Order: sequence, then C-alpha cells, then structure tokens
Amino acid sequence: MIGLILGETQIGKLILERLKEIEKKHIIIDISKKKIFKNKKNSYQLSIGQLGKAINLLKKNNCKKIIFAGKVNRPDFLSTRFDLKALYYLPKIIKGSKKGDSYIIKEIIKIFDKEKINVIRQNFFNPELTLKKGIFTKIKPDSSNQKDIILGKNIISNLKKNNVGQGIVISNHRIIAVEDVDGTDSMLRRASKVLKKSAKKKREGILLKYPKINQDLRIDLPTVGIKTLKICADIGLKGIVLKSNQNIFMDKKKLINFANKKKMFIEVK
Repeated sequence: MIGLILGETQIGKLILERLKEIEKKHIIIDISKKKIFKNKKNSYQLSIGQLGKAINLLKKNNCKKIIFAGKVNRPDFLSTRFDLKALYYLPKIIKGSKKGDSYIIKEIIKIFDKEKINVIRQNFFNPELTLKKGIFTKIKPDSSNQKDIILGKNIISNLKKNNVGQGIVISNHRIIAVEDVDGTDSMLRRASKVLKKSAKKKREGILLKYPKINQDLRIDLPTVGIKTLKICADIGLKGIVLKSNQNIFMDKKKLINFANKKKMFIEVK
C-alpha cells in the first residue's frame, strides 16, 4: 500500500492514473485547498495541521512508503489549527521555516522517517514526467544562449545561502530576474517589465530551472508546465533549460509542439 499526500496541480492526478494502470493499492491524504480528490476512492480530506491524523491513517493502512505531490502553501502558524502530534513537532518546523521552504521540507521528511514511513520521489511511478539530457526542439541554443546557461547554473548553485527559488531569467549575459518565494510565474512577470523595455523581434534570453544544491528532490522537483512556457513565449524568451532527471515536465508532447511553434528551444543538461 502506497500513501499519497496530495496538494494542488495536475501531478497528483497523473500519479493516480498510473497507480490505477498498474493496480497498485493506495490511499489519498487530500490536503489541497479545494479538496480536489474528495471523490476518489480511499481519499481522506485533511488540513495541513492534521499531521497526527495523517500519520495514523498511513499506519492503519500499512503505508510504509509515501509520495508528496502538488503545491501546498506555507501554513500560517498563528491561524492554523494543529493537532497534538503537529504541535509536538511544530517548534522544529517553525525553526526550519525561518531558513526557507526547503528546510520545512527537510523537517517534514525527518518526521516521517522517525515514524518509519519512507518518503519517495513524486515521479517514482511516473518516470515519463522527467526529461533526460538532450535538445527536444527544432530550435537549438546558440553560443550566446550557452553562455547564459553557464551563468545561470553558477548563480543557482550560489543561491544555497539565500535558499530562494529554483529559477532564473538571463538575457545577453545579464541577470533579469531571480525566483523568490512567490514562484516562477511571479519571477517571469517581473522579468517581462525589463525585457519589454528592450524588446526586439528576435527572441533572446532563457529561463533556467535547476534544483539548488541543498534541495531534497523527493518532494521538491523543479516543475515546468504549459502555463510557464506560454509566459516565456509572451515575454520573448528564446528557451528553457532544465537539469537531467531532476525536473517535472508536464504534458511533454504539448509543450514541445508549442515550443516549436513559437521557435523556442527546450534543452536538458
């Protein structure tokens, strides 16, 4: 029996489809805001503060492995109602939150490890969601793009101290925007204000989405979907760059076809 702790986004639905195909027994802990999995079999709707109840349900159903998938917003520690077990672990979670979201994730994984429940990668049953090395489009990055890629990789590596986002926009060897706690789409909107001032007919600039050095890839894989790619196209970027086997790439065919249509490249290093 596998346990699924699911938030927002499409990833949870894709995992459920695969588990149905392979007839893998599972239960769902639905912590999505809109309770989007409430009509699924063996689904339990819990709040983010019901850690104890979640652990009890997993143990009762003999779930020794769990997958976290989908977006979950950072809890408001003052207004969220926590059960007793959550309150027990809360000081460590709050301490981790002061360092950044990745440290909250690390503390949560430690809690489940202590409870003898193993957290596995969200793409464990869905390897097709991850891209391997290569260029997946007709358009290829030129020498200028490659210099931007090297610069972006170095910057992402240095973000460990600040513990911010996984993405960066670079154009003509210049940093346009760096992802913060508000996420990729917010970063792209900020980048658009700069890029539009110097807009040209020719596409230029890249979005690089790489995991940080201290990132736990079992829960927190950099993700790109059609919404992100459309924004990249709208603001005039030439391509996106991901790290091999360390990404979630939603709707692969749809995204590649869209990139080709917009004369953009998708490269995985």
